Amino acid sequence: MEGPTPRQDDRPAPETEETLSFASQLGPILLLTTIFFLNFIGRIVFAPLLPSIETDLGIAHAEAGSFFLLTSVGYFISLLSSGFLSSRLHHRKTIILSALSVGAALIGISVCNSLWTVRLALFLLGMSAGIYLPSGIATLTSLVKPRHWGKAIAVHELAPNLGFVAAPLLAEAFMVWFPWRGVVIFLGISSIIAAAAFHLFGKGGEFPGQSPNFGSLKNLFTEPAFWIMAVLFSFGICGTLGIYTMLPLYLVADQGLNRNWANTLVALSRIPSVFMAFVAGWLSDRIGPKITISGVFLITGLLTILLGTVSDAWIVVLVFLQPVIAGCFFPPGFSALSSIGPPNARNVAVSLTIPAAFVFGGGAIPIGIGMMADAGFFDLGIALAGGLILTGSILALFLKSSRE
Repeated sequence: MEGPTPRQDDRPAPETEETLSFASQLGPILLLTTIFFLNFIGRIVFAPLLPSIETDLGIAHAEAGSFFLLTSVGYFISLLSSGFLSSRLHHRKTIILSALSVGAALIGISVCNSLWTVRLALFLLGMSAGIYLPSGIATLTSLVKPRHWGKAIAVHELAPNLGFVAAPLLAEAFMVWFPWRGVVIFLGISSIIAAAAFHLFGKGGEFPGQSPNFGSLKNLFTEPAFWIMAVLFSFGICGTLGIYTMLPLYLVADQGLNRNWANTLVALSRIPSVFMAFVAGWLSDRIGPKITISGVFLITGLLTILLGTVSDAWIVVLVFLQPVIAGCFFPPGFSALSSIGPPNARNVAVSLTIPAAFVFGGGAIPIGIGMMADAGFFDLGIALAGGLILTGSILALFLKSSRE
């Protein structure tokens, strides 16, 4: 549990029974990572399922892209209000509630038969998932000392990186025997089981979050680093989730690959990202988040532009290279975000920074790419997203935090 600090800065919290060495807290960290994995894969699994869902529901590319916008809007709303919830339930119960409701929403999606009921259920899925991250990050950073944050967050970031790998493989494996709805049911049940496991065996989170109030909002809004991180997270999510959600459809509809090979290729391309998250966490602890983030955006932007401009054998190379670098943003990104404002307001910084980033990078970008695809410019939509990411390499250089 985070202890009181003599000043409202980001100095390390006093060592307590929960603020111990990294190795001693690895088990609780891995359990949080499992919940985050199911939270994340439950939202992105619809990317490899899109070709099948389009056929089943009879929808166009832009309508399929709107799935991620609706999920992101729900995520936006619940992230903004997560502080009110965690201040009353405490972070532990908020994490459990999120996992249970994500499971229920996924099971609900599996029985929907119309476009509008699927959209409503996806919105509820986003709301269910959104309350996890602020409480998850607050719980995670309370378990280890600040000097281990980069490593702890790198382990936590295994969840989205493994999710990117597992989603296409899981989709293809299940669709050998079941329709796309079978994949969704399986993930829903798994999330409910994970909630029960955290209730029985999880550690940390037995403290309240801080609900947004005038004081906490004023402290954050007067920090230039807060606004910079909001934009950088938009670009970071654009480079990972935004591109990923439309990539299988891009490979099938624009590059002419069959669905099975496209999903397999996308899954295999995410495997190196699992290990690169640790490299990024190590670099962030050594050279600082600012330089790490700038380098990540520079390379990611260039690779994404190329992804939308090459074809044939080169497309396979770019599909592998782009996510390897793009996924390196989040360990230094969350490390920098955790340094903004006083320690007891960390969840507020997360809950105010991430929502707009998900709506823009994970919602507006996919639907924008989908609209360009319907107009015959799928490749240009990908390349323009890369140009946007590239600007983040310059913006990151203006980042300053209290840990500096």
